Amino acid sequence: MIIQDEVIKALKGVMDPDLGRDIVSLNMVRDIRIEGNRVSFKLVLTTPACPMKARMEADARQAVSSIPGVKEVAVETSSEVPSAKKLPEKENIHGVKNTIAVASGKGGVGKSTVAVNLAASLARSGANVGLLDLDIYGPSIPTMMGINEPIQVNAEGKMKPVVNYNIKMMSVGFVLEEDAPLIWRGPLVMQIVKQFLKDVEWGELDYLVIDLPPGTGDAQLTLAQTIPLTGAVVVTTPQDISLIDARRAITMFEKITVPVLGIIENMSYFLCPHCGKKTEIFSSGGGEKTSQKYDIPLIGNIPIDTEIRAGGDAGKPIVISNPESPQSVEFGTIAGAVASMISILDMK
Repeated sequence: MIIQDEVIKALKGVMDPDLGRDIVSLNMVRDIRIEGNRVSFKLVLTTPACPMKARMEADARQAVSSIPGVKEVAVETSSEVPSAKKLPEKENIHGVKNTIAVASGKGGVGKSTVAVNLAASLARSGANVGLLDLDIYGPSIPTMMGINEPIQVNAEGKMKPVVNYNIKMMSVGFVLEEDAPLIWRGPLVMQIVKQFLKDVEWGELDYLVIDLPPGTGDAQLTLAQTIPLTGAVVVTTPQDISLIDARRAITMFEKITVPVLGIIENMSYFLCPHCGKKTEIFSSGGGEKTSQKYDIPLIGNIPIDTEIRAGGDAGKPIVISNPESPQSVEFGTIAGAVASMISILDMK
């Protein structure tokens, strides 16, 4: 006869490679059932974007299959994203488990492109995702996400996010006319940032991806002072001037005690569609050097690609329009790395 203690003992030998602990002590194993020579259980991961999902499921299945008498193993895999740890001096956004800032030291490096495709990749994995456009002076999320609707307000006076591609969004671009300039001084910028953080009915979100303006100014500091950021990713391009500014952004996050989850090198190279030759237009190796200098992982190298640009212009990010493309796979890898880093932080 198979007993539950044998199943638990076997599963204690299965480790989460990111968290470095066994899946039983992490409370990932639920609802063990034994029916004759058949064993079934639920494997609850810390994120639907877990890059080790297949490996962990296979290891758990193999561990239970090795128990004498077991003929069949059924594993039901799901996920529960943990919430970031609360900080007593900062108030969390109600219903939002984790906040991810997407930043760059300078403009023109494709930060918003990374933000929308990161959000889309997380949403495609099955997570509940929001996208907040805090690039106040240059809001591009409405265009890149293919929707521009006026903001509605609920009975409690909170703004309701605009939804497209199963992603909840908020942007100052939904308030302004398309060609209207935004001529606001610092205090007004800080006020709208606080409103978007506190006065939006986000509902239940696993991840809120926040597209910051470039640089290290009012919006970034207000964000860090207002809510507990789970972490940040810094987007750069390979050339020296971008890397210098990216390092400033990394230093800023270090000073305000926000973990930098990873560096993303955008426009890393151009791959000729005709001959397949790889050309590093903006130099090479800069992201890797910055990664080594600050001991922060380089989690993605995104090529210059017309399909990525066209998707942003058409309001349909490449992860949505062509999810099987190599570029979308790279964004998926980035999303998995970000989700894994967050899980490690949340479970410590």
